[in-house]
Amino acid sequence: MYCPFCNADDTKVIDSRLVADGHQVRRRRECLACHERFTTFEAAELVMPRIIKRDGSREPFNEDKLRSGLLRSLEKRPVATEQIEQLINKIKSQLRATGEREVASNLLGNLIMDELVKVDKVAYVRFASVYRSFKDIREFGEEIARLGEQ
Repeated sequence: MYCPFCNADDTKVIDSRLVADGHQVRRRRECLACHERFTTFEAAELVMPRIIKRDGSREPFNEDKLRSGLLRSLEKRPVATEQIEQLINKIKSQLRATGEREVASNLLGNLIMDELVKVDKVAYVRFASVYRSFKDIREFGEEIARLGEQ
């Protein structure tokens, strides 16, 4: 690891800790040349499956797109940022667990809705209304009634 202060290539690890629910390792390092200290984060680079969209086109999984969709549905809702990050990590883990190189977008949408309903029912209805393209108020009512039965 190169020192960000003097560019020396010899550093030592002072402390290591798991962070982000064990998805990352935080390492405190010290440069052996200039003795400056700095922090690095290490995460496994895992291959995410490609997404097959409704029109048949394929695109790489985009975590930013997932995050923005969740943030839009959770806007002005009492959900902590840490909960959102856990939600994203859980969805990504479930996608990787399929073992497939490509997954249909409806599988991803259903995974998101299954997890979102556990976190916030209002956000779930918001997401479902866009994802399922509700046409009128009746479809909203049916979804809310179905939620009430659960």
